Amino acid sequence: MSSKLENQIWTIKQELNQLKDRFLASDKRADKKDRALFEQVKEETSPLFTLIQEWYDEAEQYVKMNPGSKVFPLQLENTKDNFELLVLHSYYIDVPKKRYMELYNSVHYVLDQLLDNFR
Repeated sequence: MSSKLENQIWTIKQELNQLKDRFLASDKRADKKDRALFEQVKEETSPLFTLIQEWYDEAEQYVKMNPGSKVFPLQLENTKDNFELLVLHSYYIDVPKKRYMELYNSVHYVLDQLLDNFR
């Protein structure tokens, strides 16, 4: 299980970096009523939301089976929520850069804590 989880974490970290690049490259706010943008976002983010859920399920099982883990179940839940927010904020630029980076760093921190369990 841990190697699958570790691979998911590395994949998520790559996706996070791509999302951050997208956020930083965008210089305008998206029109939330733009149906074409909504369809594009839905199509492009669907695999990410699937990845997030798969990671969460795997990480939750790992934490339950390894009580000495550096990560608690509540952290996993919050990280899942924060990652989902990052996905949306990367397309709909509606938060300040500081807030975006706080979410970004928070998700990376928990992922790094999980990776530390494998070392």
